[in-house]
Amino acid sequence: MTQPPPPPPQQPPQGGGFGPPQDQPPQTPPPAAGPDLGKSPQPGYGYPQAPPAPQAPQAPQAPQTPPPAAPQNPPQPPAGYGYPQGAPAPQPLQTPQAPPGYGYPGQQPGPYGQPQQAPYGQPGYGQPGFGQPGYGQQPGYGYPQQTMQHPPQAGQPGGGKKLNAQMLIIVAAVVAIALIIGGGVWYASSGKDDGKKDDTASSSGGTGGTDDGNGGTTSGKEKAPSDPSAKVLFQVPAPEVKNDSTVVVSGSWLTDKAYVKSGIARIVGYDRDKGGELWKIPLAGPVCQASRHVTDDNLTAVLYQPAMPTKADPSHGCSQIALIDLDAGKRLWTKTVKTGDQLINFDNITLSGKTVAVGSTSGGAAFDVSGKLLWSPKPADSCYDAGYGGGDKLVAVRKCGSYDQRQLHIQTIDPKSGKVISEYKMTEGIEYASIVSTNPLVVAADVGDSAGDGSGISDFFSIDGKTGKLRTRISAPGEQFAARCEGITRVEACNLLAVGNDRLYLPTEEHDGTGKYSQTNEIVAFDLATGKQTGQRADAGDGYTISPLRMDGGNLIAYKRPPYDKGGQVVSISGAGFKETTLLQNPATDAVRDVETSMSPEYSEFLYADGHLFMSKVYASKRSTVRDKEYLAVGFGTS
Repeated sequence: MTQPPPPPPQQPPQGGGFGPPQDQPPQTPPPAAGPDLGKSPQPGYGYPQAPPAPQAPQAPQAPQTPPPAAPQNPPQPPAGYGYPQGAPAPQPLQTPQAPPGYGYPGQQPGPYGQPQQAPYGQPGYGQPGFGQPGYGQQPGYGYPQQTMQHPPQAGQPGGGKKLNAQMLIIVAAVVAIALIIGGGVWYASSGKDDGKKDDTASSSGGTGGTDDGNGGTTSGKEKAPSDPSAKVLFQVPAPEVKNDSTVVVSGSWLTDKAYVKSGIARIVGYDRDKGGELWKIPLAGPVCQASRHVTDDNLTAVLYQPAMPTKADPSHGCSQIALIDLDAGKRLWTKTVKTGDQLINFDNITLSGKTVAVGSTSGGAAFDVSGKLLWSPKPADSCYDAGYGGGDKLVAVRKCGSYDQRQLHIQTIDPKSGKVISEYKMTEGIEYASIVSTNPLVVAADVGDSAGDGSGISDFFSIDGKTGKLRTRISAPGEQFAARCEGITRVEACNLLAVGNDRLYLPTEEHDGTGKYSQTNEIVAFDLATGKQTGQRADAGDGYTISPLRMDGGNLIAYKRPPYDKGGQVVSISGAGFKETTLLQNPATDAVRDVETSMSPEYSEFLYADGHLFMSKVYASKRSTVRDKEYLAVGFGTS
């Protein structure tokens, strides 16, 4: 799984738990040609044993959450995989009226390890909070810092090579783990889930499951066009950023009428075919977090700051909770939650049915879409809801105990009352967990900090959401699989993976292809009932790398990042036979490849629906003096 660069200069010293049990045999690294796809990987370090309980370091209580940090130069993906060292430079982008296929130049990544200046609204390195690319910013809350994950430098052959194992995320309070899987606890259900099924096709990421609960699947909506050849529909210019700072612009959605994207202290709806501005919602401050889910009537939710930050006051906290109507282009309401006289700064936001839920180290809160407060933190509670996963169900990651005796409770809850329906208690010592999918319920964790690559994943836990019992545990060694989760503050921030058909779909790490300088990989499937690989495999093709985007009924939608001389593709992979169908093929011109490879599923937001593919950045920074134009988003479409 993708590995981050070394920690910034102000970062605290590397923490981490104790190593695996001494009698545990080490994992065998995969061969140069890629992982063994014919069998399930062996259990990761610490698979259920009975080692003596280690002594863990004490750590202070985390302070209230500031908003996330972001790099001065937002991470940009490398040039096309296999790009030759002597290849000619791409040509500048033409205007949208130019013939189909004109793209625009991408932004170059900043150097590794370079000290960054704190962006608008984000604490700098060395302050509480941290940043990480992916679906957006990572709001920290005084927990041990995590380094920003940067992609490899553009132009390097095999752009997906892993970094040294010492360049890990820093999680200073992670302790040794006994690794005996906790048992499930069943609570009486308070009634049926009232949540509507969210439109994952219109959300930024879409990792929710699509099974019907009985092992069956629904059919996909995305159909192959007669001609999958795509053209550049429009580009959204990068917003002006002053004072060499970086501003979070996380959040993008796609409806049947509009492509919606966060800008600097605003959310804008664009005509999804022509790019004209349909509406604009001004905000008092930058967006901190955005829900990837939407309701059936295209409502979604965001967290934002109450004012624009300044150098004198770089952070106002992420205290504002807003409900957005993506059809009307209106902010329906804004709410805040207090503990005593202090506003709570929240770390994450999600939506399930008609419930907007937010989590933090101060606890969780929820509102009905009408604006009615459903629940809020209880000061006397010894546990707190660190965050929620939304979509079909509402699942809480509840933290109990102190740092040295932390235990996570994964709770499926009633979205109206917050009452616990079922609960799975993870092994004590696991500090963070991510909700990959709420239906079926799948959780990811870096057990014992054993992933070794900063991906946040060493194991997946398949849990019965009705009973709270563990179905199976899937080991996913970081050197073999490329998915990522950031459960430290954003418990729902997972990408490069998908869940559907009661299966977990993961991309393998890149490995050498057959061509010179070429890299490639595959997508494989795991059965969520047995934990074993199904034997299904989708090859990216030489020079391409493939990443899951979302489910489309029983089919998997995936993006193929192109080599240096071809355009990218969106494909549909059938759930039963893994038959691959091309839905969209981008132009192969130098200018288009340059912009396309400046964004990637790892470090940008990707949305695909109805023959439209949109890529957008999650950070805006001062424009480069080297390039004539830089862009926030680009849209591609078939005829």
